[in-house]
Amino acid sequence: MNFREEQKQRTEQIEQILRRFLPEAKGEQRLIMEAMEYSLLAGGKRLRPMLMWETYRLFGGKGSVVEPFMAAMEMIHTYSLVHDDLPAMDNDEYRRGRKTTHVVYGEDMGILAGDALLNYAFETASQAFDLEDTDFLRVGKAMQILAKKAGIYGMIGGQVVDVKAAGEAISGEKLLFIYELKTGALIESAMMIGAVLAGADEAQTASVERIAKKVGLAFQIQDDILDVTGSQEVLGKPIHSDEKNEKTTYVTWKGLEASRAEVERLSKEAVEELRGLKPADPFLEELLLSLIHREK
Repeated sequence: MNFREEQKQRTEQIEQILRRFLPEAKGEQRLIMEAMEYSLLAGGKRLRPMLMWETYRLFGGKGSVVEPFMAAMEMIHTYSLVHDDLPAMDNDEYRRGRKTTHVVYGEDMGILAGDALLNYAFETASQAFDLEDTDFLRVGKAMQILAKKAGIYGMIGGQVVDVKAAGEAISGEKLLFIYELKTGALIESAMMIGAVLAGADEAQTASVERIAKKVGLAFQIQDDILDVTGSQEVLGKPIHSDEKNEKTTYVTWKGLEASRAEVERLSKEAVEELRGLKPADPFLEELLLSLIHREK
């Protein structure tokens, strides 16, 4: 089986996991369950749960304890996209090739759908405590990582600085701060949780965090490149949105060629450190490179 076939198979397995953990749409509040499902099952690369799963396997993880965390991670990522698309934020009407949640369900339900996904993510992750043979310390540590990397010291912290910087020129240092928190934090969280749940030690977990930090930064710089060079048909979302919102990006800061060179440097360093962990198969390395060098 080649890499693309293997990736497709894993993505389909993740889709099944996500469906299994979604709440059933029933009761007076069923509209919010429908909006959550619309948002979560809109497609996408499933990058974060896949990275979590592969890192879990890298350190010899077996069993289903990682699955509620995979679902929770994608719920948190999806909630952030739902809120990013709102009129008060990026004001985008398309995401993953179809209408955004607030366009379909209204701005009020768009806000509540994001809230619901964030809260339900922690309900979902906590189900790991109920599994047989659960290592409570590992699950507890994973919960801490999930919460911190999604919060004010992680993704939300980066979003705050990003939103406040809209329409004004910012320094490269501030831009990197935004990228490391807004994009990198959840990628770090995904890989670190996979490592922790599988029993990786502190040094190994720190190595995974460094790898993920470089992957996250390269991923975001590539996103900036695609916003300039891509097409809406391929990307599934509007292009030049950063320009429309007058945002400083790595491309506006360093230029297109320097941005491409930085993506190459970061990806090379990440892969070299990953190889130092002696993965049993090359899938994780190929996954990192395919995501960094993606066209959508």
